[in-house]
Amino acid sequence: MKIAITGPTSGIGEITFKKLASSAEQLFLLARNKEKATQLISELPKAHQEKVIFVPLDLADLDSVIKASELIKSQSDFLDILINNAGGIFNKKHITKDGFELSLSANHLGHFLLTHHLMDLLLKSKSPKVINLSSEAHRAAKVNFEDLNYEKSNYASFNAYANVKLFNILFTKSLKEKYGEKGLQSFALHPGVVKTNFGQESGGIFKLFWKLATPFMITPEEGAKTTLYLAQTTLPNSFNGYYFKNSKPLTPSSTARSKEMRDQLWSLSEEKLAKWL
Repeated sequence: MKIAITGPTSGIGEITFKKLASSAEQLFLLARNKEKATQLISELPKAHQEKVIFVPLDLADLDSVIKASELIKSQSDFLDILINNAGGIFNKKHITKDGFELSLSANHLGHFLLTHHLMDLLLKSKSPKVINLSSEAHRAAKVNFEDLNYEKSNYASFNAYANVKLFNILFTKSLKEKYGEKGLQSFALHPGVVKTNFGQESGGIFKLFWKLATPFMITPEEGAKTTLYLAQTTLPNSFNGYYFKNSKPLTPSSTARSKEMRDQLWSLSEEKLAKWL
């Protein structure tokens, strides 16, 4: 298998990367930090290191996303699995150089653009998959499509995060609708509440919740299990577009199942990314 994964230098992504290294024919490691990526690759057995290609990627810099997709295309003529693992919650509002709120760019727009530019490679695979890391936080989403940059309302880190995790599921279902007949399978998943550094960049009540919940959190190894299950298991097409938790299908929120919402998100994403599409 030829696999690409974003955000593999820590937490769930690191475990997923290491577990897939043995079975992958070629493994694209997409990350911002070259030093961390180099260190991670060096920890693999020599035979596995040779399979890995580091691809610089900053999801908050859409030119970087374009360059990453071009590098992958120059190294392979097909791609079996794209794992959109990277993401984060951000304490303060930040507008990227491209003019987008950071959590929107890092959790949704960057992956939307990357998937778009790698779609030709994916569709050349015999069994292509896109796996999107979402969260049960999507159930708390309150989306205002007219104010995604929080120019009219106060920015709240958890609300911004819940919204983009909803977008991950809507995006997954749209991929199934648009490319399922061409052979693509897409899945979204909740990895569990994992004990990583994830919550450190949040603030307010969410940071307090994260601290209180820490003793009950699962390990990154446990958190990676559903991603690995979806990557390594041949699932029937009846599960295409589904949302998973604990390696089993789970019904997401009614908003996450809304065709109107996913169509609106897709159109809006294309509109915002027109310059890079």
